[in-house]
Amino acid sequence: MSIQDKTETNVGLLIVLSLVVVIWGGLAQIVPLFFQNSTTEPVEGLEPYSALRLEGRDIYIREGCVGCHSQMVRPFRAETERYGHYSVAGEYIYDRPFLWGSKRTGPDLQRVGGRYSDDWHRVHLTNPRDVVPESIMPSYPWLAKTKLDASDIQDKMHALNHVAYKAYSAEQIAAAPAELEGKTELDAVVAYLQGLGIQIKVTR
Repeated sequence: MSIQDKTETNVGLLIVLSLVVVIWGGLAQIVPLFFQNSTTEPVEGLEPYSALRLEGRDIYIREGCVGCHSQMVRPFRAETERYGHYSVAGEYIYDRPFLWGSKRTGPDLQRVGGRYSDDWHRVHLTNPRDVVPESIMPSYPWLAKTKLDASDIQDKMHALNHVAYKAYSAEQIAAAPAELEGKTELDAVVAYLQGLGIQIKVTR
């Protein structure tokens, strides 16, 4: 009986050898990524989220926006012509969790920063049909009426320092509550959206 026959008829050995191949193949693809600057360093001009944008991102997650909007432009002509430059790993260095998404009931938002004015975003979030009559997006009128809660922003920033390249200095953390003072949830979401994808627009 040949070695191949012995391997194929021994279920235990076949499982072990299959696992070795899968693990080795996975490591061969994943490990080199940790040594490529393009995947481990931020793109030029990228800064950690400000306290206001960080709160806006959390509200974006809370309201389920990522369920209808992806935030990753794939490197295909149909996508780059519609949304702009394809996404690169260095844009997401400070993102925890990642919000790439896979469903597009609405458009991809990775390049939405600066595309519309703050006022447009405010109207759109309050009642989308005022600016896009055919929109099926829900309205979020309560965002403009709800003041930001700054009680846990410093804890969030400390936590992110443990998982996102020590993004925040002690001074930034200390100043965070003052940055949120008097702001609404709508202010925070608009600030978050207006910063999406602008580094690639400038540098590429």
